Amino acid sequence: MTTDTEMKTSFDFEKELTRWNEFFKTINGPELSTELTPRQLIWKKNKATLWHYSAVERKYDVPIFFVYSLFNRPNILDFAPGSSVIEGLVNSGYDVYLLDWGIAGYEDKDINLEDYIVDYIKKSVQRVLRHSAADEVSVVGYCLGGTLAAMYASIADEPIKNLVVATVPIDFSVAAIPDKLANGIKEGAFNIERFVGVYGIIPPSYVEAMFRSVTSPVYNSPYVTLLTRANDKRFVEKWRRMNNWTKGHVPLTGGALQQINNDLFKENKLVKGEFTIRGVKADLRNIQANLMVVSSKNDNLIPEEQSLPLMDLVSSKDKTYQLVEAGHVSLAISGKLSGILDQWLCARSRKN
Repeated sequence: MTTDTEMKTSFDFEKELTRWNEFFKTINGPELSTELTPRQLIWKKNKATLWHYSAVERKYDVPIFFVYSLFNRPNILDFAPGSSVIEGLVNSGYDVYLLDWGIAGYEDKDINLEDYIVDYIKKSVQRVLRHSAADEVSVVGYCLGGTLAAMYASIADEPIKNLVVATVPIDFSVAAIPDKLANGIKEGAFNIERFVGVYGIIPPSYVEAMFRSVTSPVYNSPYVTLLTRANDKRFVEKWRRMNNWTKGHVPLTGGALQQINNDLFKENKLVKGEFTIRGVKADLRNIQANLMVVSSKNDNLIPEEQSLPLMDLVSSKDKTYQLVEAGHVSLAISGKLSGILDQWLCARSRKN
């Protein structure tokens, strides 16, 4: 028989009440600021913004230009003090630039991948070179941003010294989604054109649902973890930042979705050398920049097999492939990526 003393020892009502209060405060509280590392706006086009993060003490004269995915906000690259990719790089002596795509509106529905590459990435790199007075640039792409970066590098006139792609989908014959769903999409069971015709741009809720279908039950377990650690202030802050980013999907233009689905997912044109950018073939063999491909061993979105083929498709003489013990997101938020980039880029970014 349990005594009153034993019950009091095993259950602390005040502690449990505090924990539940903190849990509800966290999930219902205001969003945390996503502007952490000091930055300066240097160019805008439509909804997109080009940011400059100045090196704390500049050691290298080849700036780093980041391209992120079209599906999420890029604040995962400046996640939190002490675990920020951008913070780590500026502290190591690099000037860093980031293209933030912003939030597309209905009026942007026809913007496709070619437009993003020519009108946004190419123009941003030109601005980076002008603003930094650098002779060359390092282009770093994350997730679908890596795909766009590789496409751009294949047609670029601008001097790209280093190209780094992390967790990047290149070979779309390898699918991260269930085979039945992948085959259904490829065989036209889901009419993308009709969907785009109705919506114009893909609402964030649809984008989120798409990723949940791939990563479930990953999206549910964080709430259980939060409840058990709601009294840990450091953990709660990190959880809030991660939760904000996870739910921070942005609208995807219909034009981009159609090209992703038809040209990449269904026809795998990039690997086949058939993808064109305003009439110019995006031949990956044109890439001669120093290349680094980074994959995450525990990535549940982009399997290693999607990224690895890039190593053989480029003409680069200096090529590095690295498989990291991390997940799709933890590669960035753990602080690992900034160290990996610094270690590889430092010898390829000419010290002053």
